Amino acid sequence: MAKPLVAIVGRQNVGKSTLFNRIIGQRLAIVEDLPGTTRDRLYADAEWQGRVFALVDTGGLVLGSDDDLLGRVLVQAQEAIAEADVIVLVTDVFNGLTAEDRDIVDVLRRTHKPIILAANKAETAGRRLDVADFYALGLGEVYTTSALHGTGVAELLDAVVAALPEAKGLEEAEEPGTVRIAIVGRTNVGKSSLLNALLREERMIVSETAGTTRDAIDTTLQWHGQKVTLIDTAGIRKRGSVEPGVEKYSVMRALKAMDRADVTLLLIDATQGVTAQDAHVAGYILEANKSVVVVVNKWDLVPKDSATMGVYKAHIGEQLKFIPYAPVLFVSALTRQRIDQVLETAVRVRQQRLQRISTGDLNDLVQESVARHNPPSKAGKRLKFYYATQPRVDPPTLVFFVNDTRLVHFSYQRFLENRIRERWGFEGTPLLMRFQGREKAKR
Repeated sequence: MAKPLVAIVGRQNVGKSTLFNRIIGQRLAIVEDLPGTTRDRLYADAEWQGRVFALVDTGGLVLGSDDDLLGRVLVQAQEAIAEADVIVLVTDVFNGLTAEDRDIVDVLRRTHKPIILAANKAETAGRRLDVADFYALGLGEVYTTSALHGTGVAELLDAVVAALPEAKGLEEAEEPGTVRIAIVGRTNVGKSSLLNALLREERMIVSETAGTTRDAIDTTLQWHGQKVTLIDTAGIRKRGSVEPGVEKYSVMRALKAMDRADVTLLLIDATQGVTAQDAHVAGYILEANKSVVVVVNKWDLVPKDSATMGVYKAHIGEQLKFIPYAPVLFVSALTRQRIDQVLETAVRVRQQRLQRISTGDLNDLVQESVARHNPPSKAGKRLKFYYATQPRVDPPTLVFFVNDTRLVHFSYQRFLENRIRERWGFEGTPLLMRFQGREKAKR
């Protein structure tokens, strides 16, 4: 089920990022560390009253400016607005109602989307009285908030959840057993070209201009008796949106696609190598616990000798070292070189994702691993394993009951993961490894 998207917008310095952090309960805006990559963090999942939704922070809107930087910020915000299901407009009680607020409201009205108005920075009784001025914007209820202190945020979220699309309207209609594959990556790496090559016909617009495809489109096909749904996410704009030009928001379509996908195809432009934006998208794939196949496109354009592929794989391994389990394919959508490997690999990875290890076999491997390499110890206390099991698949989740979770060093966890992958593969698929202390094991 795809999560609905809520965009936080408003003019500069009204507290949008503070509200973003308050809602998600963490200080994620603007930068967060992920294994192997640092990226601008403008997205997070939030939950309120049992509804999960994606939240996006945006830069301050300045309309009509000739400044190039402000223009790019405006493009980013308009991309978020175009993708959003609900818009939270943040204003500033301290500075009062401004002409900029009115201009922004005029823009937002044209989207015909639910707009929730937050009058922020209402920390004092005097400021809360000034909130009445904002009713003049004609957006209905004004929610008085102090994102800094958290007051009024619960009431604001109640309104946001009430405005979200019905959950049942987001359910996918694919038949059981359908493999859902999302084609993701930054702009102009050949996502639509790859889809066309897989379908063996021109079903999508293909152009050398970044952002040609306007909307994510699902296409279903039969592959060796297996029903497959391909989710194309090439475009970063919707019709009527402003000219493209900001890479940061190209992840929006990838995020929505990944919510609905079993396997992601992360496309890399062979002529450019792994860029920071490629690593950003890979970071989102990891965070979403989705299976992944790295597809290096435009391989026909790379000068090659006998060592080229090996050198390129080493480059990918270094730049995307946080997903070392991902298979890497070298293809050309234009010449159809190795195109047949794409669906074959994606379907195989999906099967690996659904693999279940018997409890007996998993515990045997744990004991073998402990005998092979002693677990870590601290202050004379050594890590002990009591029991291991796999309670779920999709994604595969392994739970290890131990004497003290504080003794579980990341290097030993990696050692166990490598041993599990040596035995059972789990190609292209993340393993969620959970450790529970002795007190939980006895319950």
